Amino acid sequence: MKLGIVGLPNTGKTTLFNALTSSKAESVNYLFSTVEPNVGIVPVPDERLDKLAEMYNPKKITPATLEFVDIAGLVKGASKGEGLGNKFLADIREVDAIIHVVRCFEDDNVIHVDGTVNAERDIETVNLELIFSDLEILSRRLERARKALKGDKSLQKEIDLLENLITYMEDGKTARSYGFDEDEAEMLKNSPLLSNKPVIYAANLSEADYISGENAFYKSLIDIATAEKSGYVPVCAQTEAEIAIMDEEDRELFLTELGFAESGLIRMIKEGYALLGLISFLTAGEKEVRAWTIRNGFKAPKAAGKIHKDIERGFIKAEVVSFDDLVSCGSINAAKEKGLFRLEGKEYIIKDGDVVLFRFNV
Repeated sequence: MKLGIVGLPNTGKTTLFNALTSSKAESVNYLFSTVEPNVGIVPVPDERLDKLAEMYNPKKITPATLEFVDIAGLVKGASKGEGLGNKFLADIREVDAIIHVVRCFEDDNVIHVDGTVNAERDIETVNLELIFSDLEILSRRLERARKALKGDKSLQKEIDLLENLITYMEDGKTARSYGFDEDEAEMLKNSPLLSNKPVIYAANLSEADYISGENAFYKSLIDIATAEKSGYVPVCAQTEAEIAIMDEEDRELFLTELGFAESGLIRMIKEGYALLGLISFLTAGEKEVRAWTIRNGFKAPKAAGKIHKDIERGFIKAEVVSFDDLVSCGSINAAKEKGLFRLEGKEYIIKDGDVVLFRFNV
């Protein structure tokens, strides 16, 4: 999963990137300090791997990973090339989902591109630039479809969708809030829209506001995210960046003192997994214990393809036991004796926490 960190300049994007990835990318108080995207790959914390490692004593433990990309700040007119607009839009096309950092803190020492802090306005600025870019793509596609309609009447459904969607988005609404049915989503598959990408709004708060939970900007952000069925996470990026470079013992102590139940990274991962409908299945043996990220609903052969396409092509059966059952039994043999270990075929849908061994023909 590749998550792009976006927002207006000086919202704390790079600071949050450093917190999430334990990096030291430069974060300075002037516009467009980020030009080339900063990229960080981080392991997904999963306590189940530690437990399996105790059971199997493997040579290697491999967690699932996330890739975070800190993308250049966006300003009004980005869809027309203002600021680093063209680069911003090109970079955002490459990610699976967006972490939209929204400034919800007051600080006279940190320049705001529009002079004042206003979370609702800032969200609208970014969303409108994505919408304007999408409308150009949709309008060109609609024009082509209308020209081709004379020779292919089946294009009428596509034309109807494009016309309705353009009208909808011209009111300043994002594509992700449209509510596509399965057929409509399939029609738009070859026209990936920026405003249709899943979004997690990261409300960047002062430490005091984060602890108290009282912040008017954050409350308006929640309303916006709820209305468009997006995710949202409160963060104090500066504090999280400080926590990220501590050793584990100091980090836990500091989190406890501040009243943080868990780090920003863990909250962001949980929200990202939920938003994108992701789960993890596990493989375990003496060579390696590993977590694999897939979309919820994957059948066994498709999940096997995550490991290697040859396993998907030659799939025979999946040997499956749930993580909880395996741990409670203490071993595969004990799970077999209790009837908790089973063979599943091609129609089996992999569940979060399944410990799987795939049988396949080479």
